[in-house]
This record gives sequence, structure tokens and C-alpha cells, in this order.
Amino acid sequence: MDLSSIEIFLAVARESSVTRAAAELGRVPSNVTTRVQQLEEDLGASLFSRDGKKMTLTAKGEVFSKYATRLLALALEARQAVGPFAPSGELRVGTMESTAASRLPTALAEFNRMWPEVSLQLKLGASQELLSEVVRGTLDCALVARPPKQVADAIAFEKDVSKLDARSVFSEDLLVVLPLGHKPIKNASDLRVSGVAALEPGCTYRRAAERWLEHSSVRTIEHGSYHAIMASISTGDIAGVMPRSVYDLMPHAASTMPISLGAIETILVSRKDHQPQSLAAFEKVLSSTRDINRHHST
Repeated sequence: MDLSSIEIFLAVARESSVTRAAAELGRVPSNVTTRVQQLEEDLGASLFSRDGKKMTLTAKGEVFSKYATRLLALALEARQAVGPFAPSGELRVGTMESTAASRLPTALAEFNRMWPEVSLQLKLGASQELLSEVVRGTLDCALVARPPKQVADAIAFEKDVSKLDARSVFSEDLLVVLPLGHKPIKNASDLRVSGVAALEPGCTYRRAAERWLEHSSVRTIEHGSYHAIMASISTGDIAGVMPRSVYDLMPHAASTMPISLGAIETILVSRKDHQPQSLAAFEKVLSSTRDINRHHST
């Protein structure tokens, strides 16, 4: 069992797919399959339940994944402790409110523990605003949501991203949250609410929801926070838009009905001509902690 095999195992666990894990790791699918099989033979346990192309962790796979995540994090810490890599200075990070609330607490705590010499400045904002700040150089990097191709300004967004380094970090399940008692729906025309609450117009999640709402008469209502959106849903006449990772944190989620609109990718963007050591350290910590976040949300 080596670190490379552990990284491959965790990628397959994240993606539930050998093909997607291979694309993420830059390997051919046959190599990923072989390495997973070798790991299972080494451990003497089946780590995945295979249903066609879908790979689901077995009970033993779930147990091993927690150790695997800790092993990778410990290996990263060991490399940093003995290597010449010593980031310092200021790192300006932009992030969506949803990512800051549901994905970053573990990563930021770990980053501060490992690199106390780096002053990490966090700025919250909508994806389009944060992307523009990275292009201008007022942020070193940002975690933004990539809009689906059907969204009107997706082409302009991708044009800006093409100027930058962009790495996939998370995949969010976007939800329309209905008040309890609303009849099941198949599409937006089945909505029986006066409005759908979402964040500011620059929010990718809002734009994706508005695309879905195009052929309905329901209007979008702007709110300042996800807690405010959830409060409005509780009135019984408003639906809301938020990623599942935020929804799962809400105390009154059980009294609502979530409907999935599909997956939206979160990417880390930075300028190609500005890659400080602190940014590389931040990206490594994000990578080592995203599996911890995954298990906390399942």
C-alpha cells in the first residue's frame, strides 16, 4: 500500500466512477482499476461495490477511507516539515458564502495550523465578482461556481476562466427547496409559490435556477443570506435555491422538501503569472481536506 494507491482510491470514492477519477488524476481508466484491485488484494477486503460503472464504498471501504484521508494529510504535513517549502506573506482568497460556510472551516483551520506565517485574507462574494477580481489581480485566487452551459453568460465566464489557471475542487448538488406540504414537482411549471428566494444576481446558483424558471411565471426574490432564504421558505409561500452542502447545515432542513437541479462544479482560479508558494500550500490543504468534508456531509 503506497500513497499513490491511496490517492487513487480516494478519487474513485469521491467520483463514484473509475472513468471520472482517471480524468481527475490524469491516468487511464485501466490503470485506476488495476491499482484499486491491487489495494483491495493488499488489504484483503472489498472496498467498492460495483454496479455497472458506478463504484460505491462498502462498509469496509467507508472505514478505510477515513484512515486514507488521515494518511494523506499526515504525509503532506511530513513533507512540509522537512522540505524547503515555506510559504509566508499574505494570501487573498475569494469565496462564495456557501463554500465558506460548508467547505472551508476544516481547510482554513488546517492551513492556519500548518502555515501560521501566512496571513490569509478571506473575501466573500458572488462568483462573477470574484472571478473579475482574480483577473484584475486584487485577489490571489478564488473559489467560484462554474455555470452550466445553458446559462446565458456561461460563454463570457469561460472566456475569463481561459485566461486563468482553473482546478476543479468540489461538486455541489444544487437544490430548489420547497416548503413542507408542497406537492411533488417535475419541472418549474409545477411550482405553487409566489417566488423563489436566491442570492444576488452575480450568484451562479441563482442564474442556474433562473434558467430553470424560464418557462414559469414564478419570480426570483433576492435575499442576503442562506439563513434568510431558509426563513422565507418556512413561511410556506416561498421556495429557495442553495447547494446541498449548505442545506445539510440548516437546523430546520427536515421541515422542507429539496429538489435537485443537478451538479455544479466549484473551481479554484488564479492568475497564470502569479503563483505564490502560499497558493500552492492552500491548494494542497484543500485537496487533503475535501475528503474529510465529503464524509462529514454523508
